[in-house]
Amino acid sequence: MSDDQKTFQHKALTDEEWKERLPEEVYQIVRKKGTERAFTGRYDKFYEEGSYFCVCCGAHLFDSDAKYNSGSGWPSFYDADTKNIKEIEDHSWHMRRVEIVCSQCEAHLGHVFPDGPKPTGIRYCVNSASMEFKAKD
Repeated sequence: MSDDQKTFQHKALTDEEWKERLPEEVYQIVRKKGTERAFTGRYDKFYEEGSYFCVCCGAHLFDSDAKYNSGSGWPSFYDADTKNIKEIEDHSWHMRRVEIVCSQCEAHLGHVFPDGPKPTGIRYCVNSASMEFKAKD
């Protein structure tokens, strides 16, 4: 099956199908826009070399060389694979933020902020549950 076919199949899943496929915590975060409690995600203080992929469809999201400790309690990256990440204005919780979702399957990943380190000045603040890590060979 090609990557295009895999992506199409993920986009075509109903909410009920996602609920059946994903563990409850992951489902609540990626399909219902939930948020992990700070400092509890498995990738918060995780610094192995490799890449991070969408837990729902496998799209490449981030590489470990762009990961840093922002002190926020969530995995943070200053750079991303922007062809697989879509930004959406978010006015929930009486705040103006920018949500990031997987552009392939629309899984909620987290938010992006303009307070990251150089060279980009961007902080992608991501829920661990929205990603799978694959170590560098």
